[in-house]
Amino acid sequence: MWVHNIDPVAISVGPLQVHWYGLMYLIGFAAAWWLGVVRARKAGSGWNEEQGSDRIFWGAMGVVLGGRMGYVLFYNFDKFLADPLWLFAVWEGGMSFHGGLLGVVAVLYWFGRQHNKTLFEMADFVAPLIPIGLGAGRVGNFIGGELWGRVTDVSWGVVFPRAGDLPRHPSQLYEFVLEGVVLFVVLWWFSSKPRPRMAVSGLFLVLYGLFRSLVEFVREPDSHLQFIAFEWLTMGQLLSVPMVVLGGLFLLLAYTRQSKQN
Repeated sequence: MWVHNIDPVAISVGPLQVHWYGLMYLIGFAAAWWLGVVRARKAGSGWNEEQGSDRIFWGAMGVVLGGRMGYVLFYNFDKFLADPLWLFAVWEGGMSFHGGLLGVVAVLYWFGRQHNKTLFEMADFVAPLIPIGLGAGRVGNFIGGELWGRVTDVSWGVVFPRAGDLPRHPSQLYEFVLEGVVLFVVLWWFSSKPRPRMAVSGLFLVLYGLFRSLVEFVREPDSHLQFIAFEWLTMGQLLSVPMVVLGGLFLLLAYTRQSKQN
């Protein structure tokens, strides 16, 4: 058992404080930019490096704006109704992956229109770039001592002082491994060879939805929401199930269409 006592502040200069969580976001965006350049340089990619850089910039905007709006609407809608200006109180924290995903989709659609690319041409290119940022974000969650797991007696349990004196699953690290490392390796390998349109996007949705749903079984549900239904279904799982279904549909359509063309 280990007691979490990591300082969430990475750099402090006078009143200025830079948190590890913010640095993790920068690492994620930088990694996505670099990986995007690598993919754009491949023969037949259909992209150039400048387009890749622009896409990552606007994608980052979609992540931040969509992530904040998703957190407010999915997890704290009552608070938003009571104080609509709280939507802009980003310094208080609160980001939602599912909201960020919707923000990125909206940006990709808009960006694709500017460059005569379809949404799935954009999404299939971007999907393998996302997991590194997801993994970095989960490390930031762990360092900040937030979004902890449920109480456990496993030997690697961690005591998060803000959650009490009992050891808990370090669910942030489970998500780092699954959503960050495993998802990246699988998608990067899968997308390294020609695949039918929608297949890479579909695989991303299926795997992320499954990984997130699995970890939710050991992650502490949001205190103000608790379980949505059946005494086990969390908001994270409720939002992830449609991802699995939609991703499976994309994969089916992608390979069915390829089969007919062949």
